[in-house]
Amino acid sequence: MDDDLTFEAASPNTMMVDAPEEHVVEANLAEAEDVAIINPDGMETTTPLVTDHEAMKPHVLPPLVEEPRTLEDVVFTWTLEGWRTLSKKEHSPVFHAGGSPWRILLFPHGNNVLDHCSAYLEHGFDSINSIPDDWAMCVQFSLVLWNPNDPSIYWHHSAHHRFTKEESDWGFTRFLELRKMFNNVWENHDRPLVENDCAKISAFVRIVEDETGVLWHNFNNYDSKKETGYVGLKNQGATCYLNSLLQSLYFTNAFRKAIYRIPTQHDESMSNSAYTLQRLFYQLQTSNTAVGTNELTKSFGWETRHIFEQQDVQELSRKLMERMEDKMKGTEFEKALPQMFSGKIKTYISCINVPYESSRVEDFWDVQLNVSGNENLLDSFQDYIQVEKLDGENQYYAGEQYKLQDANKGVIFMSFPDVLHLQLKRFEYDIQRDAMMKINDRYEFPEEFDASLYLDKEADRSESWEYQLHGVLVHSGDLNAGHYYAFLKPNKDGWWYKYDDDRVTRATKREVLEENFGGPFKLPNGSLRTLKDKKVPVMRPNSAYMLVYIRKSRLDKILCPVTAEDTPAHLQKRFEEEMAAREARRREREEQHLYLGVKAITEATFQQHGGTDLTNFDAAPEQDPAAPRFYRVLRTATMKDLVNHIAADIGQDPRRVRLWHMVNRQNKTIRPDQPVMDLRPTVEEVYVKASAHRDQALRVWVEVAEEVNAEGAAVWPAYSGLPNGVVVKNDLILLFLKWFDVESQTLRGIGHVYISKEKKVEDLLPIIMKRMGWGDKLPSDERIQLWEEIKPNMIEGLKAKVTLRVSELQDGDIVCFQRVHERKPMLGLGAPRDISRSTDRLEDAREYYDFLLNKRVVTFLPHPQKCDAETYPGFEMVLNSKISYDKLSEKIGERLEVEPTHLRFYTINASSGNPRNAVKRGSNQTLGGILNPAGYSQLNMNQRNDELFFEVLDMSLAELETKKGIKVTLLSEGITKEDQFDLLVPKNGQVEDLIECLVKKAKIPSEEEAGRIRIYEISNHKFFRELERNYPVISINDYTSVIAERMPPEDAEVKDQTHFISVFQFQGEPSRPHGIPFRFLLREGEPFSETKKRLEKRTGLKGKSFEKIKFAVVRRAQFSRPQYLTDDDILWDVAANPDDALGMDHPDRTRSVRNGVDLFLKG
Repeated sequence: MDDDLTFEAASPNTMMVDAPEEHVVEANLAEAEDVAIINPDGMETTTPLVTDHEAMKPHVLPPLVEEPRTLEDVVFTWTLEGWRTLSKKEHSPVFHAGGSPWRILLFPHGNNVLDHCSAYLEHGFDSINSIPDDWAMCVQFSLVLWNPNDPSIYWHHSAHHRFTKEESDWGFTRFLELRKMFNNVWENHDRPLVENDCAKISAFVRIVEDETGVLWHNFNNYDSKKETGYVGLKNQGATCYLNSLLQSLYFTNAFRKAIYRIPTQHDESMSNSAYTLQRLFYQLQTSNTAVGTNELTKSFGWETRHIFEQQDVQELSRKLMERMEDKMKGTEFEKALPQMFSGKIKTYISCINVPYESSRVEDFWDVQLNVSGNENLLDSFQDYIQVEKLDGENQYYAGEQYKLQDANKGVIFMSFPDVLHLQLKRFEYDIQRDAMMKINDRYEFPEEFDASLYLDKEADRSESWEYQLHGVLVHSGDLNAGHYYAFLKPNKDGWWYKYDDDRVTRATKREVLEENFGGPFKLPNGSLRTLKDKKVPVMRPNSAYMLVYIRKSRLDKILCPVTAEDTPAHLQKRFEEEMAAREARRREREEQHLYLGVKAITEATFQQHGGTDLTNFDAAPEQDPAAPRFYRVLRTATMKDLVNHIAADIGQDPRRVRLWHMVNRQNKTIRPDQPVMDLRPTVEEVYVKASAHRDQALRVWVEVAEEVNAEGAAVWPAYSGLPNGVVVKNDLILLFLKWFDVESQTLRGIGHVYISKEKKVEDLLPIIMKRMGWGDKLPSDERIQLWEEIKPNMIEGLKAKVTLRVSELQDGDIVCFQRVHERKPMLGLGAPRDISRSTDRLEDAREYYDFLLNKRVVTFLPHPQKCDAETYPGFEMVLNSKISYDKLSEKIGERLEVEPTHLRFYTINASSGNPRNAVKRGSNQTLGGILNPAGYSQLNMNQRNDELFFEVLDMSLAELETKKGIKVTLLSEGITKEDQFDLLVPKNGQVEDLIECLVKKAKIPSEEEAGRIRIYEISNHKFFRELERNYPVISINDYTSVIAERMPPEDAEVKDQTHFISVFQFQGEPSRPHGIPFRFLLREGEPFSETKKRLEKRTGLKGKSFEKIKFAVVRRAQFSRPQYLTDDDILWDVAANPDDALGMDHPDRTRSVRNGVDLFLKG
């Protein structure tokens, strides 16, 4: 194919032009982001002639940032005559480039603009419909308008675009101002651009290769699965960091297989993170659209606020690995993850002049490499294993035999894992800016590297240690805001792909490597991109922060195919069932307008019901046998059709079945009102005529006739229908019977009866005796007590000698009965007795109804810090919310088999799941008051109302109340190690008693054995006061933190407290303190260079960690600036004021460098 094809075309006055309505033009593309306007202010005198095509190409078709390969260059020229007489829209003749037809579209007088002409490049197909659906051409082009008599006079615009059927034209609405075109003088020339109404327009067209299929793609209607075979992950809010890590792990095929091997078939719970990760991986394999991570994050225990917090990827990776490793324990695959991701590293101190070495070998799961100060990955590895020499005053103590010796200190790798995760330290503290910053320095990493260079000489080298790049995880943005995505290579010899949340695209090596090295932007000509009018280079916002390498000799093992056989069968089955259920729900939604739900109470469901009313209409039949049966019937079906349907379902002759309307009574109960006598209306007509609807279903009670006539037709006791359609109502009423069984402490439905209103209440007794099979007479010491269930909180006793009419009983009412002993006074008319009595046995139905009304299902959990979960696992109990604190303690103590007096309860924070305050014991305190305290809607709205933590105490709660609980932080190894202890000290005790308790609880040597212990208080990370040994414990503040430390020997010898200074840590400015403060002994006349040595020993901070600290004297004055110290300063003199403090300025490394949010995974 020729590199440069040139076409000439005649004036449009001799050509056919399409009607205006046959072409759609992009009207405002000059402002589009991907339109690069070249030379907008005119042409310089040194520019080439338009007719010199080869010279013009570099001028009008500059190098592209993407650097695509050129497939073909074409130059087409169109001659225009009689410009002012041209029509509104003109088309050039068709020319070909890249195997496709093209033409120039010109609006000589402007396209919806009055003062400019408009010019575009568009397809040359016969019509828009003749363009193939999958047609796409990536084109860089320039339109040049020039004077035919002087080709040095011209004007041009350049752009690049992906031409498709949907976007088949591209160009410039404001190509050139009309006034300038016809000016007598064109810039530095003595003639106009359009001379004698004549001009030429040339299209320089360059067809470039679309290697990935997405060059300049707008991604409208883009299908990742269709284009790449893979799908992405949906971003829940700020979970792009999680998505990039999960995709990386998913395409580590051996890891995916290992996850599939975790046995989850007996725990398909959405709180099981192993199961939800299996589900996620399976969906990535099988789904045609992007997959959500909601199930996984919920199994982590994350709430909405966690979804919008970007976490540290390294920490997330480690915790996820730990969780999955725990899930694999006890299985034959429990070593799978360590074998895949874990290597060994040796930390050593080796003496130079004597044969002594101290070393330890540890496992590592990733390697953190410094970016700052290193140009590439190999430099970082050399920096990592660099040897530090310990000599002079920093000599190493090699034991009694060798004393102080010169030594080499460092680390060296003993082995690397099959899958090597390298964390690039892109986020570090910048001393100059005094803040955490993202390091955007250029940092190169290779496709392959040899890791044997960094192995110990004794390491096994029988197999190659060469590694191949498998994944590049990228952060784009700065420290506080940004976006994460990943480049991964699923197959060892295949394409690279970019996984950007829900979008997956093919990627070039340039995108994977060069574009993620960081550093300044480089233009295609090799020069750096700079800010306008400045020489400061523009830095790339995107750079690699994590690299995944796979050992080349293990590539086939790690990237082994994952087949259907590797996927757990129960997982496949579960997804097939869910898919079928989704499809059924979809059809149901589509047909919903055609159907109506019917909820039917039957004799069987009533007999299973153990609560108030006749049923719970909100219960699901598949979960509760007492729930009403649910039928989905056509709205056009008749009531006779519904009767036939229900009869078939319950196995009855339709002639023996009739339905009763259910109505909402004023007391908010739902009871049968009257039977449906006319079966001709449709179901929807009956539903609409109902007086009120609390749900979207028709509610009915199903009655089955107990008596039939000779023809098999039902004989109904009441509401008989005559042939003429008249309904006959006699004096019989329909009542429902419930039995409260005192022995089993249960309530259940028995059935229904018809009885005359004129009968007395006692006439129900023979009916009940017969129905229950209790014979004709009860024992002489027993009676039957009757109650009416008016509504859940209104249970009234019935008087035996009163008629049903006087008792105001009617159709649908409920009568509850129980057997009572004669020796016990008849209950029913008085108030329910105190529910908090010693026995749990409820003696009458009214008490049981009260229990039903106030019962709570409460989960009791062991306190996460104060109770052993293995010894005392959590459990659920059904309790009455009226029970007292002491009664609650009795029940929980009985369940845990501990003394109830040794229990303490804690409320739970609803957001974090952490313990809140201990519940105070009180004579009037009830379970309901604990779970829903007064002012709940305001002060306690963040409290769980169905869970409590419990703690098993070493002493009774009464004794505990004589003690003061104090949380003490014990320091060891300077201030680098903290251990917290909860101490109980007598309220009338002193600090000396607190020290004794600490020695026992922490199991540390006594003061006589190891030296005095100092106790002091801190507030907001600053020293508050040191506590004397006789200081009362009761006076220790609740709002301060108590610190204990073994007093340095030099401190113990000093009696004058004015020789001490308070030391605290801060980051950047004193108003941002962190860490533990302490007291430090001053020495008169000591230069600060010597003071720092003592501070290094006092704090326990070593090496680079200590060297990076800046020290300053901080005055007490609120707005005073810290006075930073030099080695020659004398702290005794500088800190002359008793209130002066010494500040250690360094970053707070106890929190995440990104956002300070603690990361946690549950499940």
